[in-house]
Amino acid sequence: MEDAQQTTILRRVSLIVALVAAATAAVGIPARTTHNAQVSIDEPQYLMTAISLGEDFDLDVSDEIAEKRYLSFHEVGLNTQTIDLNEDGQRISPHDPLLPAILALPMRAGGWVAARATLAVIAGLLAATTLWVAVRRFSVPVLTGGWVVGALSATPPLTAYGSQIYPELPAALALMVAVGAATGLQSGSNSPPRIRVVVALVMALTALPWLSVKYVPLTAAVAALALWRLWRDNRKRILFGGSVALMAMGLLYIVFHLRVYGGWTVYAAGDHFVDGEFGVVGFNPDYWGRSRRLVGLLVDRPYGLAAWSPAWLALAPALGVLLSRRPNGWSLLALPLAAGWATATWVALTMHGWWWPGRQVVVILPLVVVTIAIAIDRARRLLITLVVTAGVGAAGWIWVAIEASTGRRALAVDVTETSWPGYRWFSLLLPDLHRGSTTDIWWAACWAAVLMAAALTAARRASVQGNEDPG
Repeated sequence: MEDAQQTTILRRVSLIVALVAAATAAVGIPARTTHNAQVSIDEPQYLMTAISLGEDFDLDVSDEIAEKRYLSFHEVGLNTQTIDLNEDGQRISPHDPLLPAILALPMRAGGWVAARATLAVIAGLLAATTLWVAVRRFSVPVLTGGWVVGALSATPPLTAYGSQIYPELPAALALMVAVGAATGLQSGSNSPPRIRVVVALVMALTALPWLSVKYVPLTAAVAALALWRLWRDNRKRILFGGSVALMAMGLLYIVFHLRVYGGWTVYAAGDHFVDGEFGVVGFNPDYWGRSRRLVGLLVDRPYGLAAWSPAWLALAPALGVLLSRRPNGWSLLALPLAAGWATATWVALTMHGWWWPGRQVVVILPLVVVTIAIAIDRARRLLITLVVTAGVGAAGWIWVAIEASTGRRALAVDVTETSWPGYRWFSLLLPDLHRGSTTDIWWAACWAAVLMAAALTAARRASVQGNEDPG
């Protein structure tokens, strides 16, 4: 009876957080990406491919470009980003095809508005899935998890990518499904994992690279941990079946890209990469210089997470608690989080770009949300502070989205000039690593020291608390 009651409460709270996340994301549907286009940069590429898939059932966008099908959402001349792949002039957008496939029917039914609304729905599904993982897999109380997940799901950048046409939120949803399935491969069980858990794991891991090749490190991290669990628990048949399925999906991915795009990745079809598709990470990358992103992804003035919602600063102490207490399944939070942060730090060409700030780490933010929920459960006096701080970030997102809907600002070009007091005041405390002056570098080092101290302090307190727990 008690389990049934808890399930009912979880469903109701999941519905609430899903509605909150979807509603705050939907605020950005009318917002303009740039002043001369409703959507811009990579977004039109995804939408044109969605049109082609929905109408022609292929990836060739040459006819969409020739007919200027983009004018309804990109009112000026378009950077096509593609090259002719053969003598017939076939052109394929250099972006992985799963997001356009998801948006094909919405684009056919309601155009770019329906496409953005679909991503807002995905934002709601992501919030509900994140709550389920926190409660069912990491034993976070429903109400605590509901407040944490609801508050952080309503704050940028999760809200921003619930309306911008990028694969970030669908990838975050796939990652959460994969983590939820992988943590379901529990040790000590007398029965093998349900086949649907393994199927969900394989499908979610398969989806990640098809959304973007940059998610391969995340896929590898979760797959390795899941297969290691199966090997550790001597579940040989499931291990063999899962391994074969993942290898088959990987082989299909490689063969498809070689035959369709003419290279190992979609970038082989791009006009920016005629000198080599792996130039997408930079032809002469300065990895030492990129290392400043380790802290900049969180506290950079224009593009850091905390600049737009200081609630994300809770990541540092929450990680300290996670690494100190190490609850069952903790590695499935820590390792993918580390893989995603490392990819954003050293692999991504830039953390500054024509998109809403924080794009490079959006995919792992639900893992951050679960990590924070675990920590808050052990220090519930901080719950109100977290919710209020996240609420300030949510208010800032709504403010900026309205500005971008009325022509005063655009999400990808001058968002840092917003009149929102929260950003204008708090960002003064943060380093500008885009400018990269000596003062900014030292200021970033100070922030790194503060965050490290917060993590170590939280870890020590969690360790003491754990020693004092009975049993």
